[in-house]
Order: sequence, then C-alpha cells, then structure tokens
Amino acid sequence: MQPTNTEAAKDKSPPAGSAISWLVVVPLAALAAVVFRLFVGDSLEVVRWNWVPSLGVDFSLRLDGLSLLFGLLISGVGVLIFVYASAYIGSHRDRHRLYGWLLIFMLAMLGVVFAENLLFLFVFWELTSITSYMLIGFKHESEKARSSALQALLVTGLGGLALLAGIVMVGDIVGSVQLTDVFASRELFAADPLANTALVLILLGVLTKSAQFPFHFWLP
Repeated sequence: MQPTNTEAAKDKSPPAGSAISWLVVVPLAALAAVVFRLFVGDSLEVVRWNWVPSLGVDFSLRLDGLSLLFGLLISGVGVLIFVYASAYIGSHRDRHRLYGWLLIFMLAMLGVVFAENLLFLFVFWELTSITSYMLIGFKHESEKARSSALQALLVTGLGGLALLAGIVMVGDIVGSVQLTDVFASRELFAADPLANTALVLILLGVLTKSAQFPFHFWLP
C-alpha cells in the first residue's frame, strides 16, 4: 500500500519541538557582556595576553564601537538561532551535535570581530569555514549535503588563503599585524606599491566568505 501525500509530507516534517538547549546560556552570556561593555567602559580598549613572547605574538582583543556593534548582532542573533533550532530539530538524535557546531560557529564569529591580531583573526576566520562545512553537511547521509559542504569548504578555504596572503603582506609593509599599529600606519601602507595587491587579496577572502558575486554559488 502506497503512503498518501499527507503521510509522505508528515514523514518529511521536522520532529516535534523540544526544550531549548541549555547551551543557549552561552550566547545569552555573550549578549549580556557586550551590552554591559557598551554602557560601561572606554570607546576603545585593547586587551592583551602574552602567548609567544619570544616571537612578539600575543592574544589580543579590540573592543571598540564597531566590534561591539557586530558582537551585539552575533550574540543577539545567536540567541534567536538557538531558540529556533531547538524548536525545529526537536528530539533529533544528533541535535546536540548541531547545537555544538552552532555554538562554535558563533564563538568563531565573535573571535573575528574582536581580534586585534590579524593572525588570530585569520584563525577564527578559518574556524568559521570548518564549522560551516560541518553545519552544511549536518545530514551527512545525503550525498547532496556532503557535496554542498565540500563545495563551501573549498571556496571559502581558497578565499581564506588569499586573506592570509594579504595579511602577511600588510604585516610586511607595516611591520606589525596588530590592528592598532596598522591603523596608525595608514600613510606608510598607502605609499607602498604592494598595498593595492594586499587589499585585493583581503577583498577576495571577504567576497568568498560572504558569498558575494561571483562567489555566491556555494551558499544556496
């Protein structure tokens, strides 16, 4: 006996909604921290922790108006996504894997917008590529999901290599990969003959990651 159209549609529908994942506390905490920092603190603050002192590399965060604005958007939308995902995926057996990758993706995006060191910005940038790959290929039993995930990883990964090349060129021109130093050396950077090449490489990384034309094909 063949299933009716109603039965077939029912089989394809998402599982019934379940309680919101407890992991929602992480984007909620991030949202609260960003809102608090917007109302309390200086307009610009750079927080540094020594990482590899012998190489002059430290882990640093840049807290300014622009980064806080994007932090507000990322954490705020992150809360909504966790609420929606909990209702959509319901009691799916792999729901915790989905929540985990969503959380890592959100944290990587926060790392991108708050990074003061361009090398760490690149690390977080590529982490969003890896998590995008895992999220797009969540239904890994499907060949279409696997091929779409691989396509996204290849396109954004190649764009990431262009971004890294641009960052290395900026560091070579300015003598530092700290954003504060880069912004303070605008005239030095603009006078260098390789400045435009570095900017084009960085732009390629941005266009591929954000799925802008002509690299838009991987996102749908």
